[in-house]
Amino acid sequence: MEKSKMGNGFKILLSETGETGKAYMEMVMKGSQASALDRKTQELAYLSVLAALRMTGGIAYHVDSVKKLGATKAEVMSAVLVGLPAVGIQVIDALSAAAECYGES
Repeated sequence: MEKSKMGNGFKILLSETGETGKAYMEMVMKGSQASALDRKTQELAYLSVLAALRMTGGIAYHVDSVKKLGATKAEVMSAVLVGLPAVGIQVIDALSAAAECYGES
């Protein structure tokens, strides 16, 4: 897991909480492996959730991950906007965070 794009809170969870951080990551990995979605679709869906929850600290890490899986900028931006009808304009903060991953802001 590339830590350079992780949010600070997540870095601390993994480095300073011992078994709690390990157990969390194990749950995340098992959930991912059990998913019926392919990895790219799952990452795009996760970006939608992050945007809807205004958790922009995780955007860079997950955009980087989904880009490695072949997602285009248009797919990333569309994923960010999925929650727009349900949660409203708050998703636009994630647009900026995602655009920065493409050298824009």
